[in-house]
Amino acid sequence: MGGENIPHHCGVFGIYNHPQAARITQLGLFALQHRGEEAAGICSSDGDELHLIKGQGLVGEVFNDGSFDRLPGNHAIGHVRYSTAGSSILTDTQPYKVEYSRGQIAIGHNGNLVNAQILRAQLEAYGSIFGSMMDSEIFVHLIAKPAYRSHEEGIVESVKRVVGAYSLVILTEEQLYGVRDPHGLRPLCLGKLGDSYVLASETCAFDLIEAKFIREVEPGEVVVIDRKGVRSHFPHKGMEGMGHQISQCIFEHVYFARPDSRIFHDNVGLVRERLGHQLAKEHPAKADIVIPVPDSGTFAALGFSRESGIPLSFGFIRNHYIGRTFISPTEAGRSIKVKIKLNPIREMVEGKRVVVVDDSIVRGNTAKNRVKLLRGAGAKEIHMRISCPPHVSPCYYGIDFPSKKELIAANQSASMIRKFLEVDSLGYLSLEGMLAATTQPPSHFCTACFSGKYPTPVFDEQDKLKPENKKVKCRGA
Repeated sequence: MGGENIPHHCGVFGIYNHPQAARITQLGLFALQHRGEEAAGICSSDGDELHLIKGQGLVGEVFNDGSFDRLPGNHAIGHVRYSTAGSSILTDTQPYKVEYSRGQIAIGHNGNLVNAQILRAQLEAYGSIFGSMMDSEIFVHLIAKPAYRSHEEGIVESVKRVVGAYSLVILTEEQLYGVRDPHGLRPLCLGKLGDSYVLASETCAFDLIEAKFIREVEPGEVVVIDRKGVRSHFPHKGMEGMGHQISQCIFEHVYFARPDSRIFHDNVGLVRERLGHQLAKEHPAKADIVIPVPDSGTFAALGFSRESGIPLSFGFIRNHYIGRTFISPTEAGRSIKVKIKLNPIREMVEGKRVVVVDDSIVRGNTAKNRVKLLRGAGAKEIHMRISCPPHVSPCYYGIDFPSKKELIAANQSASMIRKFLEVDSLGYLSLEGMLAATTQPPSHFCTACFSGKYPTPVFDEQDKLKPENKKVKCRGA
């Protein structure tokens, strides 16, 4: 991929027709905070003008009671951000708002475009001037092309030209849009709160504001919400040769989404518990207790315990004020957080054979540190169990697996990883076992980080199609 665009694994929220739209959006962002801790933003519409506040930090740090006087109107969108690469400057936070010939528009994007650099170069060649390093801004330039007669036409036509992962919330003066890429890589849900319609990355945001879940936005769907109600476009229908197989990100279930959310037609917590059941079948262990790595390993550990009959215990206590180490954008930040995030309970693990259930091993340093903590607390044996397969390929769709050299499983065998971690045994869940934990067809999930098989074309740093993807045609600009 090109070096300039910044991948996003983020959270988006939108609400239409509510007198406290900005405040409701803040609550929605609180529920989605786990999807991004680096920056937050809200853009509201009063019917004539868009109003924007955004900043670096957590939702509660960016907004206070005084913020809502500057966010008037009955419609709003919000965004929480974590960048996997690039800068953390304010211009690269979202929502991204512009004014152009047809009015004002703001966009919040979860995902990453794989043809961003090609589109950016083409747009710049025709005079576009970019104000940020975000690939999300590409949508704005495509929508603003003078050939389109309305916001709606521009949005519907622009999504035909981008390739990659995108769940979008888009706000204009009088309309709210929800857009999901034709592969459905990232989640997006539609709900209702009284007479108001809401959009969110995960249903846990609906629970907090007591909104009713209606349905998931379908892969490839553009939802338009205005005073006429809700209607949909499907811009990708009839576009032959695009390979628009549904490919939802399975790692959302493994790690990113909250366990109380329903995404991809399944409750996340139940999927994780089933992952643990299958993990115990595939990699049994003789041990005294099963302990999760909180919080993302908790439900898988519960499943492992129930399947194996080994008692579940809590050998780690998490400091909930440190955030998620995986989504810290720098290695230095991750290293510091790992040291203070978890503390072992000596009385729980001392002299015992312990099964440690974690959601994944990416770089390996975090897992190694946890093993060291348990050894220091007196654990007699440590058996590491991972509720997904080894990560062997980078992700081009907005998750921080940027290169093979940083993925320990891409460079070392399971035996070598076991020795590196200094554990007594190591077991990864099989690809088939992971996919069987959902109620959806296995073919409906992207497993590229585990299998190296990407649902879209992917590009190298020279923006040339990678050899393994030359058989997939990419629609040109």
